[in-house]
Amino acid sequence: MTKIDIISGFLGAGKTTLIQKLLREAFKGEQVVLIENEFGEIGIDSGFLREAGVEIREMNSGCICCSLVGDFGASLKEVIETYHPDRILIEPSGVGKLSDVKRAVENVKTDADVVLNSATTVVDVKKCKMYLKNFGEFYKNQVESAGAIILSRTDIADGDKVEQAVAQIRALNPDAPIITTPEGQIDGAKLFEIMEKHAPSLEEELMEEARCDVCGGHHGPGEEHHHHDHDGCGGEHHHHGHDEHGHEHHHHGHDGCGHDHHHDHEHHGHHHHHADEVFGSWGMETVKKYNARDLKVRLDALGDADTYGMVLRAKGMVEGDKGTWIYFDMVPGEVELREGQPDYTGRICVIGSRLKESALKDLFAGASE
Repeated sequence: MTKIDIISGFLGAGKTTLIQKLLREAFKGEQVVLIENEFGEIGIDSGFLREAGVEIREMNSGCICCSLVGDFGASLKEVIETYHPDRILIEPSGVGKLSDVKRAVENVKTDADVVLNSATTVVDVKKCKMYLKNFGEFYKNQVESAGAIILSRTDIADGDKVEQAVAQIRALNPDAPIITTPEGQIDGAKLFEIMEKHAPSLEEELMEEARCDVCGGHHGPGEEHHHHDHDGCGGEHHHHGHDEHGHEHHHHGHDGCGHDHHHDHEHHGHHHHHADEVFGSWGMETVKKYNARDLKVRLDALGDADTYGMVLRAKGMVEGDKGTWIYFDMVPGEVELREGQPDYTGRICVIGSRLKESALKDLFAGASE
């Protein structure tokens, strides 16, 4: 099966630079065809596969570059049958709608063994506001239809402009990861992993790390799960069906012991709740640069339960003010900071009980004291 990846973006956004990086660092050893698609626009129809409306040229990287004109489906099928590529990169016209390109690929699936693997839009951070104003429908469509969004030229834009662009994009596409770290600081393979699979959720990762191996739930600070008989159970807590225990089971779709259960018995002297009934998570993405000492002060402040709620864990990675990235991990009474590789953007996550989200946002988004 041939994977199809779409790299969209307005003219001059940086699509070619991104494609060159991916060819060098992410697609080594793969047979790749690059399609510059103009969707019905008149192009120079000469060279190989002329009758199918395909113009072919070899690139220095060994990638085959095609310009399709005429019938997209027939041309794409001809390319696949001729070159049997592992992957096809489609670089649409800079003023086209990404949704149209995606729809065209989906329509081809009935005639060719292909799968739409990813759809990424490259946005020039310095022109985002202007393009939204001047090319609203087309520009919004490229943002709204993307599975991932890469902000280009963030290395030469001031922080306020980057934050403004992120807010504008997030209003149009609340789910796609927005990559704000300059492309040159991220390895192409890691970058593409985010593009095709979306970013791993820091909230899900933290909740899983905090999950008790014995009961599948979450315990607050100082609580442990002891391996002894449960009152009312007459035996150990098993990770399988609990019909023999006489418990009432309600299926809420939570992960845990492989099934979902709401216990009516007392568990270690307290009511046994689902994790989602007790614990919640809060997270934010940020392009803010942090001073390590100031960040530790903020993390230490999470011990104030009256202000921030009962925090069980905090974890994340942010850009530091010294040109490096700071990875942090916090549990009550202990904060660890270390240097790490640049991530696609700064990310902060907190899990706990009765979290006060507004206060948490003010804590991490506010200016240094």
